[in-house]
Amino acid sequence: MTLDSIPNPDLAITYDDKPRWEVSDHRRHGWHNLHTTTRYGMTLRAPGFLPLRKETDWTIGEQSGVARFLAVPHFSAFAVVRGDRVLYEAYAPDFGPEKPHSIQSITKTTLNLMLGRVVAEGLVDLNETVGTYLPEIGSGYATATVKDVANMNVVNDYTEDWSDPNASVFDLDAAIGWRPPREGQEENTIRSFLCGVTGNDLTNHAGDLDYKSANTEVLAWIVERVSGRPLRDWLIEIVEAAGLEGCLHISCDRAGVPVLAGGASLTARDLARYGLLFARGGEGVDGRRVGDATFMAETRSDTSGPSWPTASGYIRYNRQMSTNGTFVGHGGWGGQYLLVNHETDTAVVYFSVLEDRTAEDLEFFAPLVEMMAAVAAK
Repeated sequence: MTLDSIPNPDLAITYDDKPRWEVSDHRRHGWHNLHTTTRYGMTLRAPGFLPLRKETDWTIGEQSGVARFLAVPHFSAFAVVRGDRVLYEAYAPDFGPEKPHSIQSITKTTLNLMLGRVVAEGLVDLNETVGTYLPEIGSGYATATVKDVANMNVVNDYTEDWSDPNASVFDLDAAIGWRPPREGQEENTIRSFLCGVTGNDLTNHAGDLDYKSANTEVLAWIVERVSGRPLRDWLIEIVEAAGLEGCLHISCDRAGVPVLAGGASLTARDLARYGLLFARGGEGVDGRRVGDATFMAETRSDTSGPSWPTASGYIRYNRQMSTNGTFVGHGGWGGQYLLVNHETDTAVVYFSVLEDRTAEDLEFFAPLVEMMAAVAAK
């Protein structure tokens, strides 16, 4: 007897050519439960964690900018952690301190740690071409420098326009198990997808940020290739150095390659613990170092990366992080942000789930970053 199957309801394509977990009506549940929704994944936990003690500064919540972002209907969580003290935290009624939240592209910051290490060890030259390390890569990346890939400064045929159902990003999503392949196509893997990205003149003549999540997966492949270590080992090292209390949940493709462009889910406190690694220059709670302190300092100070305008001026994108020269940070698709100020040893975390059509709103992010930067600086 042959039994028929039906599409998994969370992954099945609904309207706007998107899986159910991704469309606005179901997105909040999707972002709060992505770690149990995607087809493949892994969970990592540290043997010891960084204890945090509450030392609440109620004036933080009384600031008008903070109060505004805690009152919006798409808010999930907010946490301010300085050293080992929780200065302030707040959660939406349907969320809480023990619940993981998809952090989407904040996951990309792990590549700053990994790339910093292999550069410091002389395994990678930022000015060398991608094809030097990955001879099998396609024309979309072969002649681009590692630096330009890390800085989102490469032009090729990969597109990441969430309003365009034909954008390449949806094919990448299929390769990582976030949605089924398009009709008539077989399921891909991350690296077979990357090899299929094409391009001609890869120079970014416009000079503006050309954001491509595929870039991060190229960098991750280079790190694994030159180090001879699987990405899983790199992630275990980061989890243990950060002293996460809960689990790092991360999506994988069917070959077991972690999705470092946006596959991680963490609690707000654990994302702050992770962020504090950058404040400490990579010094872990277990005594080991991850990343490279010099590379991190250069990430903050290097102004050669492309920029995007924000309410507080121009923020540069450099080595898989955003920086204004004082803080480093990164946003996540759908409304998350991590901001770290190394001068005050402070990490600020904000989780939300935007419910517009594309889950993108730069006008929302600009004042959010300004608010978080002000909180971290005091």
